[in-house]
Amino acid sequence: MKLYLLATAVHALQLPKIMRGKGAAPDLEKLRFLSNDDVRSVQQDFGTPTYVYDAATLKARAEEALAFPNAYGLTVRYAMKACPNGAVLKLFESMGLNFDASSTHEVRRAMRAGVPASKCSLSTQQLDDDAITLMKEHSLEINCCSLSQLDTIGSALPGAKVGVRFNPGLGSGGTAKTNVGGPSSSFGIWHEQFDEVVALAKKHDLEVIRVHTHIGSGSDAEVWKRVSSMSLDLCERLGDSVKTLNLGGGYKVGRMAYETSTNLQEVGKPVTDNFRDYKERTGVELKLEVEPGTYLVANAGALVTKVQDVACTSGAAKGNDFLKLDAGMTDVLRPSLYGSQHPLVVVPSDAAKDADDATHEYVVVGHCCESGDLLTPAPDEPETLAPRLLKSCERGDLLVVESVGAYCSAMSTAGYNSFPTAPEVLKTTKGGFVSIRRRSTLDQLLQNEVQVDASQL
Repeated sequence: MKLYLLATAVHALQLPKIMRGKGAAPDLEKLRFLSNDDVRSVQQDFGTPTYVYDAATLKARAEEALAFPNAYGLTVRYAMKACPNGAVLKLFESMGLNFDASSTHEVRRAMRAGVPASKCSLSTQQLDDDAITLMKEHSLEINCCSLSQLDTIGSALPGAKVGVRFNPGLGSGGTAKTNVGGPSSSFGIWHEQFDEVVALAKKHDLEVIRVHTHIGSGSDAEVWKRVSSMSLDLCERLGDSVKTLNLGGGYKVGRMAYETSTNLQEVGKPVTDNFRDYKERTGVELKLEVEPGTYLVANAGALVTKVQDVACTSGAAKGNDFLKLDAGMTDVLRPSLYGSQHPLVVVPSDAAKDADDATHEYVVVGHCCESGDLLTPAPDEPETLAPRLLKSCERGDLLVVESVGAYCSAMSTAGYNSFPTAPEVLKTTKGGFVSIRRRSTLDQLLQNEVQVDASQL
């Protein structure tokens, strides 16, 4: 134990490793849906940092999801935790999408955006009393994610129709932290507890009408298809009361130029064949539900930032040139958390310099007083610096962090160092920009603090 603690202490004192080139795109990344003039316009009209979402991209990804292969009917549920802005929810509902919520607070948030609770399905780690209210009064659908949840719902609403989320014993994710299946994951009821599920359903006269499985974000397509077969086995064991199989989401999205995205048509075809085989075997025409989040919104978002400072340690051995942004882990946490890669594109503040083709290697960091506030880690290694080849840049230029539509504004750590929440704007299909969330203020950050007299302390 002493040796372990000593090794841990030594590791904590070590400087981050420097890794040059690993994971760097072979060519400069390019803007996805914004032009250089758009970026400068966003800065002028909304300031920096500002999230920008593209309506045309959101609609295109939604259409792809709605075309997911299926045998006997399909419901596409947007995993709203990826980006829960009300404008995004309204756009997706207008296209016929339903919604996956991870808390009753998300259900209420969707309702405030005009989405009926009946179009939401709740799969949550924390079941609260409001879930019962929403089921009784607003026809909320729920997937029980533990034996205790199944017992709680059954005790409060005997005879109810419910879904059950199983952990099928197998998982897959882009990183270990985004794998939500298998013995290392707490999500869902372990598949070997199947008999206990049946016993609780019988005790409370519950009708299990839906089986739910989800194995991770950025999951391997082959593993996903394998889990679909395992999930069908669970449906068959539960009997013909099961009308729907929800296979979750987690489809891989290529953010960097050298990455590829899951082809929904390819991954869906063998699953459709499995559903048809199930019908021949059981006589039941199962409906399919999928819950894409990242797939729908990741590449529809960009963060416009400003290079507010430059630092140089390149005179030292293994030194670096640092670009310091006016954004960081307060706005895009994924690199610090997972070692995730996001395209970075420099846009000169002076349009006359757009044609300049000089490049330079930079380490890009955020504005927090935090050594982990890093935008250019090595892939899957958040503590490893990986300088990125970018257009040569100077203080006052703009830098766009691409592919931030999913799990960026939604996972914001705004408030750390008392930085405000960045605003969000939507680029419409007509090319203009509309505000969909204002920048927060210090007053809003402090509004729930209770002022006490120092003499009371």
